[in-house]
Amino acid sequence: MGGWRVDIERRDGVPRLLPATALARAVAATLEAAGAPTPASIGLILSDDAELAELNAAHMGKDGPTDVLSFPLLAPDEYPDHAGKSSGAAGGPAGEAFEGFALPPGARPHLGDIIVSVERAVDQAEAGRGGQTGDLRWDARDELRLLVTHGTLHVCGWDHADPVEEAAMRALERRLLA
Repeated sequence: MGGWRVDIERRDGVPRLLPATALARAVAATLEAAGAPTPASIGLILSDDAELAELNAAHMGKDGPTDVLSFPLLAPDEYPDHAGKSSGAAGGPAGEAFEGFALPPGARPHLGDIIVSVERAVDQAEAGRGGQTGDLRWDARDELRLLVTHGTLHVCGWDHADPVEEAAMRALERRLLA
């Protein structure tokens, strides 16, 4: 996993679509491609629609479940410049400002956390609403890998709020999933 520790938690009752090692490799490959600082840690939580709906309402102000949410802990400027970098103001969830903090010597900084609704990944894949365009029919395991990759890119300061950002982010996702 290079210099990254990927902590994976699977909530009770969530189906195991892929082994944890495959998910950790997907996260690590994405961190490498995004130029994430190393050594560092990142969290991946595999959950369901109910939890994602709660988090979506609390942190994004939107009703209903979403497929993936990311909670970055480092400012986007901690990552290399790229065309997919958010054009919005630097900030954390809900636009909060990032505040730097000191770590003890040798401590591994935490990059953030990603939470994925495995239930949503399965539903989107089965309904042919998968992929970056929402019209791809593929296996639920492929959809889960996409969501994990997508969420990891968000932790690393990538976004898709405008067409240039979106094109860059989607191109990198395609490359990582190939």
